[in-house]
Amino acid sequence: MNNLFSPARTAWLALALGTLCPWATWAQAPQTAAAATATAAPIRQADFIVAVVNSEPITNREVQGLRQRIANDAKARGGIAPDAQELTQIALEQLINEKAQLQQARDAGIKVEPEAIEQAELNVATSNQLTPEQLQKALAQDGISLNAFREQLRTQITLTRLREREVEGRVRVSEQDIEQYLRTQLQAQAAQIPGLVNLGMILIAVPENSSEADVKAFGERAANLAQRARSGENFAELAKAFSQAPDRAANGGEMGLRPADRYPDLFIDATRNLKSGEVAAPVRSGAGFHVLKVLERRQINTLVVTQTRARHILLRPSAQLSQAQAVSKLADVRRAVVSGKADFAEQARQMSQDGSAQQGGDLGWANPGMFVPEFEEVMNRLRPGQVAEPLVSRFGVHLIEVTDRRNAPMTDQEQRNLARNVLREKKIEEAYGAWVQDIRSRAYVEMREPPQ
Repeated sequence: MNNLFSPARTAWLALALGTLCPWATWAQAPQTAAAATATAAPIRQADFIVAVVNSEPITNREVQGLRQRIANDAKARGGIAPDAQELTQIALEQLINEKAQLQQARDAGIKVEPEAIEQAELNVATSNQLTPEQLQKALAQDGISLNAFREQLRTQITLTRLREREVEGRVRVSEQDIEQYLRTQLQAQAAQIPGLVNLGMILIAVPENSSEADVKAFGERAANLAQRARSGENFAELAKAFSQAPDRAANGGEMGLRPADRYPDLFIDATRNLKSGEVAAPVRSGAGFHVLKVLERRQINTLVVTQTRARHILLRPSAQLSQAQAVSKLADVRRAVVSGKADFAEQARQMSQDGSAQQGGDLGWANPGMFVPEFEEVMNRLRPGQVAEPLVSRFGVHLIEVTDRRNAPMTDQEQRNLARNVLREKKIEEAYGAWVQDIRSRAYVEMREPPQ
């Protein structure tokens, strides 16, 4: 909490600003000439102009400031920043694009009212779990004036409104686009996810310590039943008469229509190439010999989404509990849970500062995108039963455990909403890229001295 723009804090602030400007982060948001003026005195002897965009200058100090923020953001996100020369070029190009876009926004009459900046400032403070007064103190500690910070917010809101007007407002997704997307996705899914299968089974049990002669006899009995089923005898009646799987024999050995991955691999391997109505040769497991018949195969005609069930413990840093203390406390809990000395659910009920505490931290089944990105990224890397190291998010410090995963079919409305959102985002990205290039090509850019 001491350094708002330390790597971790930079990431949090980037997330907060991302709610204002979906495609930009703090590190990607160059400081404008106005912001630079608000931050420091007029250009000193050591500073100089590196480029002019439609008569507006870009200074060396602006380039170096943005370059440092890009590097800090890459570090905060766990990535590797480009080398210094490439970072400088990236920063300069971003400043050129921003200058040109801001000039277009002014020409279009786009203005940002003070109330919008105040709300944006409040959003940043809330996302960083600070009061507005604490945010201002943190900015001062990092040498950033409040006027410069508010000017940065003004820039982001201006660019967001320009993008909404010039790009997002013109993107359309047709019903034909949605239908084509769903057809393509279903075809791709069919090649990766096996369909639904209903198997019938007759079990000839092999008791422990059976002699080789007995095992051979049991195998021959299973082979005989398989042959009878292939010859046309009613499989269900054979199962009722001979199967030694009590829970299945009563219903004719039927195991139920289910995704193939919910059957034992042994059963799927034995029936993989069989059509509906065909009977496999007996297969041996630890329980005995299994005679398997494919009763039904059905393709999944809806998109399937991978759902995750997780639970967490949330601690919110406060005046009484610093972020570092919260991390240390949850690290101790993790060690106790992993070693079997503590129960995760009980610890969640006792200490989690979240509405899920009463349920032992259980968050229920979640579709992709339901949690904030930093939480979901860690959760997705866990296998069922694994507990992650403490995670710092915009909401506090979490300890996450994944308890289960499953593939679940989406409703027709969910599929169409997914398709519409994916296609819209793709079209916006493509249109935005073309729009940026168009503005850049129409701007007069004069390169002066190379940045240092």
